[in-house]
Amino acid sequence: MPALFRSTLAPFFAACLLSACSDPAPPVRNGRSGGLFNLNETEELRSIFPLTLTQASARRIAGQIYEGLVRFDPKDLSIQPGLAESWDIDEAGTTYIFHLRKGVHFHDDPAFPEGRGREVMAADVVDCFNRVCTHGEGDQTFRLFQDLVVGASARYAASADEPNAPALEGVMAVDEHTVRIQLTRRTPLFLMILADAGCWIHPRELTMAYGKDLMVHAIGTGPFMLRTARTGEAMVLQRNPEYWATDSSGVRLPYLDGIRVTFSPNKVHETAQFMNGNLTILDKPPTGETDVLKDSIGADGKPRFIYRSIPSFSVQYYGFNGTKPPFNDPRVRRAFGMAIDRRSLVDSVLSGAAVAALHGLIPPGAADYPYDRVPGVPYAPDSARRLLREAGYPDGQGLPPLTLQVNNDGYRYVAVAEAVQEMLHEQLGVAVTLSVLPARQHYARIEAGGAALWRGGWIADHPDPANFLSMLYGQYAVTDTSLPSGFNTTRYKDPVFDPLYTEAGITTGVRERMDLLAAAEERLMQDLPVIPLYHERSVRLMQPYVRDLFLNPMELLDLTRVWFDPATRPVR
Repeated sequence: MPALFRSTLAPFFAACLLSACSDPAPPVRNGRSGGLFNLNETEELRSIFPLTLTQASARRIAGQIYEGLVRFDPKDLSIQPGLAESWDIDEAGTTYIFHLRKGVHFHDDPAFPEGRGREVMAADVVDCFNRVCTHGEGDQTFRLFQDLVVGASARYAASADEPNAPALEGVMAVDEHTVRIQLTRRTPLFLMILADAGCWIHPRELTMAYGKDLMVHAIGTGPFMLRTARTGEAMVLQRNPEYWATDSSGVRLPYLDGIRVTFSPNKVHETAQFMNGNLTILDKPPTGETDVLKDSIGADGKPRFIYRSIPSFSVQYYGFNGTKPPFNDPRVRRAFGMAIDRRSLVDSVLSGAAVAALHGLIPPGAADYPYDRVPGVPYAPDSARRLLREAGYPDGQGLPPLTLQVNNDGYRYVAVAEAVQEMLHEQLGVAVTLSVLPARQHYARIEAGGAALWRGGWIADHPDPANFLSMLYGQYAVTDTSLPSGFNTTRYKDPVFDPLYTEAGITTGVRERMDLLAAAEERLMQDLPVIPLYHERSVRLMQPYVRDLFLNPMELLDLTRVWFDPATRPVR
């Protein structure tokens, strides 16, 4: 039997797959109680493999399994060492030398001889980064290295026709534990880019053993190992007993024994499970329930739950397919944008759980960003009707049948769409049909170019304004409409926006760079390839015994150091 199944906790985790349960006698490590962390995700997962991660929910789960050379600190989003214990940067800022930790092993898995995970080597990093720049494998992640890492664009182009395309020139193993990366230019964002999920390290044995069946198989180096996965039902992650990190006392992390993830799209059911103690946390409670739960007092006179709330570094928007009528006309796009009352959406539909996107795509809170330079899209129904008339569609007459496509698994996405549907009809005379799809079908149809108007959302991959503008950068668009466009789904290319975004990418002065990004966003708000709607707030409720779980604007979930206080945790 492979070594990974020898754990005495294996029967316990198998039993926990389909029913919420907790260890009646969880081990205590350095005075911190372990046990099972239970959470629910309302989204249907598309993938947990680093090269194909596109959902925040998938990133939260995969982030417990996989790691990169560096990572974001969950407290303040600063860059911290990961698989690389240190690094050096030359004076030009274009050569990075990463020194890998020695003795770090991939998770035990039958993909390895005798089921034992082997040591992570520099060659694994080189292999993963070559995959980032391989056509077909790295389509979702190539943007991270495109025109930045030496040879990235050449390799990606060559790999479309050559299975054995030349290796990525700018990444090489200096020795078994040292990796050198050469950039085409200095950039202040490179370490943030390396912390992106697309740069998380996995062994070649993973894809060799399991092909593309990477929803139920995962091999990383993280604090938890995937043990059981049933698509659409539940996933169980088990503590990695050989994880490299320790606490300040030298006790090996993590403290928790495992994680159980369920997938119920019903927020009412999720809330009931949390209130009954079957879930450890509850993110984004249903409208109207937040205050009730936050202010709930137990029999001992203390709050029943821990409440946390911060602005999220994210944006919700509606995207246009600008390659086809009527949305190939910017007047029509602006008319739609100016007919939507964002304040009303936030106040009436979302009950104040978000902030109206009045300045554009970039959420409030980005340091040094000149928000006042970006006027945003006003709510101006009279101007919207005038623009629609000028475009040849007075009172909506002559428009083809229009559909607003929405996925059914997010926070009040359908309710917002119904309100927008009513606004467009009332203000413009435009009849829009709603199409509500499961997440997998929703995103697949958008990427294939089959949707004309759709709901989209973006939560930052790294805490910088450029990250939001990147999804509309022309270099990331697939211009052949017969092929899917997985990142720039609008396929937007603009001769004004693109050079501004490009120049910002090679500018190191903070003020100059932010001014360029603001000018680029101002152009977007004139041309309006997407309609910014609102910026959500991150709201989390936790059971009273949870300790050291931090809420951050990127909604990253890091359970490496989370523990349960045995003094306040009930045994069930």
